[in-house]
Amino acid sequence: MVKRAGSADLPLHGGRVPRWLGERMTRLGAVISEAIVIHYGRDELLRRLAHPFWFQSFGSVMGMDWHSSGITTSVLGALKRGLNPMANELGIHVCGGRGRHSRRTPDELVAIAERAGLDGQGLVSASRLVAKVDSAAVQDGFDLYLHGFIVTDTGKWVVVQQGMNGDRRQARRYHWLSEGMTSFIDNPHSAIEGRQQGNIVNLADHRAAPSRLGQLDLLATFGPDRILREFSALEPPTSPRGPAEQPSLPHLIMPDHHDVRQSDINMRRLHGAMAAAADRGPKDFEELILTPGVGARTVRALAMVSEVVHGTPCRFSDPARYSLAHGGKDRHPFPVPLKVYDETIRVMKSAVGKARLGREEELQALQRLDAQARQMERYVTGPDLKEIVAGEFAQSHDRGGRSVFGWERDAAEHRGSMNRDEEIGKKSG
Repeated sequence: MVKRAGSADLPLHGGRVPRWLGERMTRLGAVISEAIVIHYGRDELLRRLAHPFWFQSFGSVMGMDWHSSGITTSVLGALKRGLNPMANELGIHVCGGRGRHSRRTPDELVAIAERAGLDGQGLVSASRLVAKVDSAAVQDGFDLYLHGFIVTDTGKWVVVQQGMNGDRRQARRYHWLSEGMTSFIDNPHSAIEGRQQGNIVNLADHRAAPSRLGQLDLLATFGPDRILREFSALEPPTSPRGPAEQPSLPHLIMPDHHDVRQSDINMRRLHGAMAAAADRGPKDFEELILTPGVGARTVRALAMVSEVVHGTPCRFSDPARYSLAHGGKDRHPFPVPLKVYDETIRVMKSAVGKARLGREEELQALQRLDAQARQMERYVTGPDLKEIVAGEFAQSHDRGGRSVFGWERDAAEHRGSMNRDEEIGKKSG
């Protein structure tokens, strides 16, 4: 039986992903997904997408706002653009999306089923049931506006949905996984993300089975008027020790603040990745990969990308850490270093392309980088987060730093411009 894996706060943010970032997210998201499929298989990619902590980290390493609801839309959009052209090769199909795109999901599923020899109506029914459970059976105050359905050629699927509560400026993301699911109305979620705001009426929980049966019995026997008088019978019973205990679930809290703070990051793991990049970089990335232009900063980004490929669920408790790979489009923790980003994509594409031909040396080099980071984090130390971020800002112009506010200016030029403005101000004063 698939069980709920956790919940999290997601601040509700608007806006669009700029084209210059969206195109890169498409390429990086696709090549990371392909690396996971090569190493671990399609089913493992579905399991990762059904894990809310990994999903948030995946979006963060791609340069999206590390804590916001926008990660859901942008990641699903990037995967749809990046994976669907390779569907015949990978056997993975991404359907749905936000708003009108979600309403096209049934037609997309039927078309995929015809090509892959699957039960199209069964997939459509699953899609509709998932949406109905999260909009009607789980009454938590969030209105669904996004529905993403990812299915493989073997008929296994994952669904990622998101709802919003405009009054609270909060979003809740729901994850479903077909693997091991025996019922749509007995604890079907693999995870639900969202702030716990009051009581949630969740009729899809297996503990609500007596309630579901009782409601049907009351409706058939007494009608709606009697139901109002019998409402108290639906309250959960209490024991001499108090109310029935609820299972304890992990709760990922995405804070409202935009800036990345040291309290948001496991610094021990960050220092491990930085140390591994410095140690393994000269050994593997100059002698083995030999990709022109790959510098130490790119290897550090690759260390975090390799963890997204190889890491186990416990590694993703601090999604903010992965924003240190390629920054964020809103300049938090720093502007996106496009030169580093493009080098990361180039190295990953080279490694995956050669692995398709049976030459896995480069993918194995990335795996060694991840293993080294885990070993070194036990004892290495390093600069604090403010120092790391300050260094990124100082180098941002040289690394092609860009955000929704534009290109980063050269630090020396910026200081000179400020000094000239100050002098002009003194003279005019």
